[in-house]
Amino acid sequence: MDTMTGLKRTDYCGTFSAKDIDREVVVCGWVQRQRDLGALIFVDLRDRTGIVQLAFDDSTDKAVFDKAFTVRSEYVLMAHGKVRERSSKNLDLPTGEIEIAVDDLRILGESETPPFEIIENCPTSELTRLKYRYLDLRRPDLQKNILLRHKITKVTRDYFDENGFIEIETPMLIKSTPEGARDFLVPSRIHKGSFYALPQSPQLYKQLSMVAGFDRYMQIARCFRDEDLRADRQPEFTQIDVEMSFVQMEDVLSMIEGFMGRLFKEILNVDVPLPLPRLTYKEAMERCGSDKPDTRYGMEIFDLADEVKDCGFGVFSGAVAAGSRVCGITAKGAYSVLTRKEIDKLVEFVKGIGAKGIAWIRYAEDGTAASSFAKFMTDDEMAAIAKKAGAAPGDVVLIIADKERVTLPVLGALRQTVAKKLDIIPKEQYNLLWIVEFPFFDWDEELGQFVAMHHPFTAPLEECLPYLESDKANVRATAYDLVLNGIELASGSIRITDPTLQKRIFSLLGLSDEEAYQKFGFLTDAFKYGAPPHGGIGLGLDRLCMQMLQLETLRDVVAYPKVQNASEPMTECPAGVDTAQLKELGIALAASE
Repeated sequence: MDTMTGLKRTDYCGTFSAKDIDREVVVCGWVQRQRDLGALIFVDLRDRTGIVQLAFDDSTDKAVFDKAFTVRSEYVLMAHGKVRERSSKNLDLPTGEIEIAVDDLRILGESETPPFEIIENCPTSELTRLKYRYLDLRRPDLQKNILLRHKITKVTRDYFDENGFIEIETPMLIKSTPEGARDFLVPSRIHKGSFYALPQSPQLYKQLSMVAGFDRYMQIARCFRDEDLRADRQPEFTQIDVEMSFVQMEDVLSMIEGFMGRLFKEILNVDVPLPLPRLTYKEAMERCGSDKPDTRYGMEIFDLADEVKDCGFGVFSGAVAAGSRVCGITAKGAYSVLTRKEIDKLVEFVKGIGAKGIAWIRYAEDGTAASSFAKFMTDDEMAAIAKKAGAAPGDVVLIIADKERVTLPVLGALRQTVAKKLDIIPKEQYNLLWIVEFPFFDWDEELGQFVAMHHPFTAPLEECLPYLESDKANVRATAYDLVLNGIELASGSIRITDPTLQKRIFSLLGLSDEEAYQKFGFLTDAFKYGAPPHGGIGLGLDRLCMQMLQLETLRDVVAYPKVQNASEPMTECPAGVDTAQLKELGIALAASE
């Protein structure tokens, strides 16, 4: 194996152009491929900036030429030579006008044949690539993702620093407190039988930082939630965490809008129209069936109560009489795509998420209609539905009748599924919007009681304070979410700082004074010593990167992600530990059944 003695890298591989011709340079990197043409050898050398061609010919020293003959894919090389014009240019490559005529070649590391080819859009299964993630991360598309993530964090720190924010690190080992998801617990060796928790967010500490007088806090924080994984969720994730004192909701939203405008311009050269549009939670649910609506396409929900309340179809009229909802969506031009067979698939889909089925109408191009319920209806009633649905020849109308908490979310999910089937979602479009005025309480069917929709330190709207106890279903919170293309990017609120109101909220959530103090006493004690009005927000950095790059999974923007069962194939964690370690912690494992 050669050494680097006497040479030092002068340039990255992907930075060369015609203006560098006749320069003497030193480059380092990995072999993408070697082409042996007999009297001529070309080596494509790759680093994180791109590829440059190394050339070896009859003017090359024989020992150097012979060494070039031995290199293989993924060997680590250092090469010294002079930049020259390529005789056969590759204009698809940024460095395709030049090559480096090598006079000194060092093999710094040899490589076995890798388990998959290091190329963009590698067809090898993701599980195999994650097993060898250090090789997967060499691929140009993944490196581009990680580099963009780095740029996003740099813009983030610059923006908030310029706006007077202080970056404060909060602890990783904290007290376990209820925050909506299951904690990861860490046993204490010193305090046997006691546990730390890994933070689900820095929520309580950033509020304490406001009490401490740091009126503008920011942190790029690691967070942990022990919950089931999906494409846009990992058990450990990164949050751009922000808190501000002496503010109202408008101040927080304005600050974040400025950040998003700056970020999209600097990273993607996309101008975000400001101020961002807003929908209340109720408007979002009524129009899109989701509190994180994708507004890049239409197909909004319409209500049919007036049209069907007295109709002969008992599913519809009965739902209206019972105070339930009859609502639908219109899939424009979907007649040829949403065949009877495809609608049957959609029926099975909605049954899987809580609905009883779908009532449908298919309008052929000649204007004739086929329907699952028309035989129970008069012509005038069917015409009224068509008018309310805005239906025309070639359209398909899909209707759900059920309780509101079923009808609207199911139609929201159906809307997304149908939009994907019809391929009507614009690819190069970024629709940001705020969702505001969330319900303060959420009804938990399993518990049979109201629970906090957000954390219990979220302030109710002042106008809702008189009926906190008497009308929980209609209490709204000073909570707000930032949504991008149907994905929740951020969530925040104005906080409660009045100890009397906080005690009242704890009581409404079923926490006794003792329980509340045991869980949150350190925070409520702090509020006795002059707590400023404050509010904040947490933005998911992983989701933000995923959405800006328009990727399907967080795993493509996280360097070392977990898979569906929360394991990491590369290091094979989680893994067992030896008995001595457990004994030191005072832990014994229960026998597995």
